[in-house]
Amino acid sequence: MNRQAQAVVLFLVGGAMLHAGTTDLYLRYVKTGLQPLVVGAGVVLIVAALATVWYERKRSKAGHDKEVHVHREPRVSWLLVLPLLALILVAPPALGSYSALRTGTALQAPLAYAPLPSGDPVRLSLVDYAGRAAYGHGRSLGDRRIAISGFVALDGKGTPYLVRMALNCCAADAQPVKVGLTGKIPPVLQPDTWLELTGTYTDRRTKDPVNNGIIPFFDITEAKPVPTPRDPYDESWNG
Repeated sequence: MNRQAQAVVLFLVGGAMLHAGTTDLYLRYVKTGLQPLVVGAGVVLIVAALATVWYERKRSKAGHDKEVHVHREPRVSWLLVLPLLALILVAPPALGSYSALRTGTALQAPLAYAPLPSGDPVRLSLVDYAGRAAYGHGRSLGDRRIAISGFVALDGKGTPYLVRMALNCCAADAQPVKVGLTGKIPPVLQPDTWLELTGTYTDRRTKDPVNNGIIPFFDITEAKPVPTPRDPYDESWNG
């Protein structure tokens, strides 16, 4: 791989990052707040590629009247193309039920419980409901009708859960928050199907078999399928 080839790889990787950062593709890798960094990294790589081409052309002109010995980089450098191909050709799906059932719930005790918003039903993130139900024992929920959404996961015994993958930084550190389901459970559930559930708090709970974390339950009164959201990860617990 010579310098010109390196410049091409840099330009393509930078272009791919710029494309990901200016579309929803970046949400498959990192949280929303990191979009400027993804775009910035793409711009830096493109500028580096153009600077490399300019430098090589300048050096080539200076070497017309004298012999120039060109050092080629190791062929292993071509492995840099693999992440590029993965980014361009394979848009990975968001983490789903397979990862959720093999990772313990990451539910954390909330620092405080904000007043419930208005509306009937009141719409809460799954993480918010789970924290209020597990650690606040539902006191902040009262008898309000609640709407939550997430994807379905079924354990080896067929027990259904509604799950959201909570994100700190990027998909590599995503961890599940799980809510057990009771009440009017739909008769047919497919893993990774997104549902919006309406129901109420129940004091039923269980332990996650992976890490013994608390899994609260949700008493369903109504369920309907919904499209996968633009951003499938939940970032509410890190602002």
